[in-house]
Amino acid sequence: KWKSLYQIQSERKRIMRETCSKYKSNNRRIITPYHVSRIFVEDKYRVLYCEVPKAGCSNWKRVLMVLNGLASSTKDIQHNTVHYGNYLKRLDGFDHKGIYHRLNTYTKMLFIREPFEKLVSAFRDKFEHPNNYYHPVFGKAIISRYRVNATKEALRTGSGVKFKEFIQYLLDVHRPVGMDIHWDHVNRLCSPCLIDYDFVGKFESMEEDANFFLHLIGAPQNLTFPKFKDRHSDEERTTTKITQQYFAQLSPSQRQRSYDFYYMDYLMFNYSKP
Repeated sequence: KWKSLYQIQSERKRIMRETCSKYKSNNRRIITPYHVSRIFVEDKYRVLYCEVPKAGCSNWKRVLMVLNGLASSTKDIQHNTVHYGNYLKRLDGFDHKGIYHRLNTYTKMLFIREPFEKLVSAFRDKFEHPNNYYHPVFGKAIISRYRVNATKEALRTGSGVKFKEFIQYLLDVHRPVGMDIHWDHVNRLCSPCLIDYDFVGKFESMEEDANFFLHLIGAPQNLTFPKFKDRHSDEERTTTKITQQYFAQLSPSQRQRSYDFYYMDYLMFNYSKP
């Protein structure tokens, strides 16, 4: 079993490196704190984890906290503790020497997810539930720019953004409000062409990949990757089928442009075109 998992890893890394050398000319660029700002550090087991939202990141942070001795079990850690507790250090918090030392000696890993599924998952989470950040900041801007005859109420609250409007915002070169980590490219969040990741896991094979990774770093035997869904746990996870239902609301041209938008992620992580 381990052998086939090793092979899967070397194949994923090969594809990632080949895509980088084909499309990216930044192999010789200097790594700045900006490039590592999404990377979390676990010093005890010497792990660097690049956070990709909607690809198991809450549970990965729980695992890192347990590895670090900050909690005895992943079950004990609340969502807010994970995201707002600042218990985990980020790599950009170290000086130049500290950053390079860790990049050169720690096990660097990231977990990714099929780009359209990740996008729909983010949309459902941020716009279909009450949210006192995404509705006023993104919702208002999106509704006022893309909705004809928007009601005063919609303009005031920013609630009720439709998927089609969200996609119009995403594909607009003159976006009324900036990018967000929940729908940015993995390519931009984790700089895989600049940072040579040792391990590339996939959300679709999370349990197997995660437990293989924990085995590789010599984590305690009783630590396994948590299976629970972190937010809106009564709601079905975003599946391929659910994703297709959302994308069915778009025109063929919007679907094609969405694919073009995430083209590098599709290529680099070997996901087939939906």
